[in-house]
Amino acid sequence: MASYFGKHIHVSIFGQSHSVAMGVSLDGLPAGEKVDLEALQQFLQRRAPGRQATATSRREEDIPQFLCGLVNGVTCGAPLAAIIENADVRPQDYEELRDKPRPAHADFTAQVKYRGYQDARGGGHFSGRLTAPLCVAGGICMQILARRGIQIGAHIRSIGQTEDRPFHPLGEMPETLEAVRLAPFPVLDETAGGQMQAAILEARAAGDSIGGIIECMAIGLPAGVGNPMFQGLESRLAAALFAVPAVKGVEFGSGFASAGMKGAEHNDPFIMEDGTVRTQTNHAGGILGGISNGMPLVFRTAFKPTPSIALNQRTVHLSTGAGEDLQISGRHDPCIVPRAVPVVEAVTALVLLDALLDRETDQLSSSC
Repeated sequence: MASYFGKHIHVSIFGQSHSVAMGVSLDGLPAGEKVDLEALQQFLQRRAPGRQATATSRREEDIPQFLCGLVNGVTCGAPLAAIIENADVRPQDYEELRDKPRPAHADFTAQVKYRGYQDARGGGHFSGRLTAPLCVAGGICMQILARRGIQIGAHIRSIGQTEDRPFHPLGEMPETLEAVRLAPFPVLDETAGGQMQAAILEARAAGDSIGGIIECMAIGLPAGVGNPMFQGLESRLAAALFAVPAVKGVEFGSGFASAGMKGAEHNDPFIMEDGTVRTQTNHAGGILGGISNGMPLVFRTAFKPTPSIALNQRTVHLSTGAGEDLQISGRHDPCIVPRAVPVVEAVTALVLLDALLDRETDQLSSSC
């Protein structure tokens, strides 16, 4: 199933941008885990549309309705399911797009694969709107991880050519991660944040869009989580992150910069610190051989510019084969990145909790 992932925690996302509702089912959560619904709603509001000048004008409340899996706010061991209603829909904005695919959207590939039966309204099941139920699942997992001493935080590393300061590769204080999560515009350097917002508004005024990079960190992750090869932490995180619409690249630690280093520069020397094996540097980004090494997990995710722009673009009329100009109407983010920050955190939480349960299962099996 294309909208399903997880080994111990099985996550399935359903719905479309303009369907009556969309939702998530989450099977495999440990029983007895309290879910702070107020904190979860605050997390969802960070992603919700229509809250900032730099975002789409579409406004949705994004309040999840839990159908099962919670009893008095506590997981009961049964599969958890939640839906989020779509209220502020305008299907008329998309009537011509079934036959005139938008450049850089999935309109054409969906037409080929589903033979015209796909829901073209708002991008259908390909829409970034589907990250709302994904954040429901990830937000719950973040709360469970926090009780296990694992904190996740992300910030906007760059918008266009404007950069925020990076996370320190050896880790940030939990208070820093919390502060950036609570910030209206999630950056570490407010001056850079102001310049980023100006760049987004400038792109919108020109009828264009702009991309950027999100950096994410997890602290408190113990050594030994993950597996080699296809079930490695990098493999699982990258696969899940590339499921987020508009993601075009993921790098861990020093990433592509590693290709320009010598081994003596890139290798992270081991040291003993308070009786624990650590490394002096963290070019590996907290992962060796697909398994966590006890250092902070650090990675960056690149997002392309929003493909829906007001400028004229060339496309083809699929029925006639004739080339045509296309000007997209509707409500779209001039930059996806600010609202994608909690999405990256949510995906990270889902993968880490799944991998952590994998490790706990292995330890239980070895003790039997």
